[in-house]
Amino acid sequence: MRLIFSIIFGALAGWIASKIMKSENNWILNIIVGVVGGFLGGFLLSLIGFHADSIFANLIVSVSGACLFIYIARKFFH
Repeated sequence: MRLIFSIIFGALAGWIASKIMKSENNWILNIIVGVVGGFLGGFLLSLIGFHADSIFANLIVSVSGACLFIYIARKFFH
C-alpha cells in the first residue's frame, strides 16, 4: 500500500513541478521526477535538520525537490 501511495504522491508532485518549471512530461516521467524529487528534497531538508511531518509539508518538499531535479537535469542535458 505504501508503494502505491508513493507512486501516486510522486506523480502529483512531478506534475505540479512540471507545471511550475514549464516542462512537458508524460505521466511516467512525472512519477519518476516526483519520486526522485521527494528523495532529493527530503535528503536536503534532513541535512539542515528539518523534517516534513504532514502530507502538505511532504508535498511542498517533494515539489521543491522535483523542481530542483528538473533544473539540474536541464543544466546537464540542454
